[in-house]
Amino acid sequence: MPDQDILALNAFDPRAATAIGQAVERRLRSFGAGSVLFYQEPIEMVRAEGVWLHAADGRHYLDVYNNVPSVGHCHPRVVEAVRRQVGTLNIHTRYLNAVVDAYAERLLATLPAAIDNLVLTCTGSEANDLALRVARAATGGQGFVVTRTAYHGNTAAVTDISPASRPGRPLAPHVRAVAPPDLYRAPDPGARLAAAVAEAAADLKQRGLGFAGFIADSVFSSDGVHVDPVGLLGPVVEAVRAASGLFIADEVQPGFGRTGAALWGFARHGVVPDIVTLGKPMGNGFPMGGMALNADLLAAFNAEDKYFNTFGGNPVAAAAGLAVLDVIRDEGLIDNARAVGDHLLQGLREIANAHVAIGDVRGAGLFIGLELVADREARTPAPAIATAVIEGLRREGILIGAAGPHGSTLKIRPPLCFSRDNADRVVEACDTVLRGLPVG
Repeated sequence: MPDQDILALNAFDPRAATAIGQAVERRLRSFGAGSVLFYQEPIEMVRAEGVWLHAADGRHYLDVYNNVPSVGHCHPRVVEAVRRQVGTLNIHTRYLNAVVDAYAERLLATLPAAIDNLVLTCTGSEANDLALRVARAATGGQGFVVTRTAYHGNTAAVTDISPASRPGRPLAPHVRAVAPPDLYRAPDPGARLAAAVAEAAADLKQRGLGFAGFIADSVFSSDGVHVDPVGLLGPVVEAVRAASGLFIADEVQPGFGRTGAALWGFARHGVVPDIVTLGKPMGNGFPMGGMALNADLLAAFNAEDKYFNTFGGNPVAAAAGLAVLDVIRDEGLIDNARAVGDHLLQGLREIANAHVAIGDVRGAGLFIGLELVADREARTPAPAIATAVIEGLRREGILIGAAGPHGSTLKIRPPLCFSRDNADRVVEACDTVLRGLPVG
């Protein structure tokens, strides 16, 4: 089980604060214990554009953390599409609307031919929740297999399959967690993951729960960013189907061009999922999610159950989604993710030669993990170093997050319009911060 709660990574802790400003007091007064803020000195943001966030105190921050505004904060084409549509019509999907239908057609055209139906939601959590229901209806099984530090959303059902949200607590009876494909610590990660999934599926069946499916994002983001070797998911999907389960590809993190190889993260591994779930970057920050699947699979679910989402698939969301697809295509953002990502990987690997605290640099496109270690030979995770680097980078004007079971991997996932100059700035700042840390 993970040592770290995903919401606790780099989180503001009022109990450890030496002073609490008026803006933080105002937030805590209304949101109480449910408030989650970044950094021990929370930042009040007032505006953004492209790769930059601007704070109330006049500071500018390079955003290397946020995959939600994937084509750039406040992209003018997305802003205009939303403005135009919200001033024209915004209804639910029980009425016909050309914008909504155009979006569904455009999106489905980017997916494998076998995936030909779409259900729109407001969030990735809702999409994953629905995918679990479909998988159970299709297989008759109740059990799911996930990776040990997986995060797939925040409904009750999806929290059960998100070990990162429940550190130190036993898994739900119908969930099995397996080790992620960590090439840094073990060879042949695809075969290892396939064998572990097969074993977990067999255990679920033996205990009378049945096996409904395996859900994963293809960059294993919350597990610490594990992307290689290319094709590692092939044997895993074979094992899932041999056990009569479904493979659910959660594309909330790797989707919409982030890996620099294709629009979809699973395509990099040459597999075709049974269900694809979508969220955050779909509308560049406008609430939007979805589940794509085969028409027969959806029809079988709807024969026994019904699903309707009042706000899912509204025309304003569809207009935002269409603008996102247009920008990715017209601005060449998949190619940019690959080229700038390769440049950033190379730069980080170069400074790793000077810093023994950098254990591994891995990633694909503009999704990169920088793992920090206390002992390079033993590959001992170093969450304290990661926290110090995160705070140091914040002082350098760069916002970044952490991932992995110990919170020791810096998670680098900037907007897809990131430039080589931006990448160079990140490398320079990482080098500066690491040089400033105490030795030993």
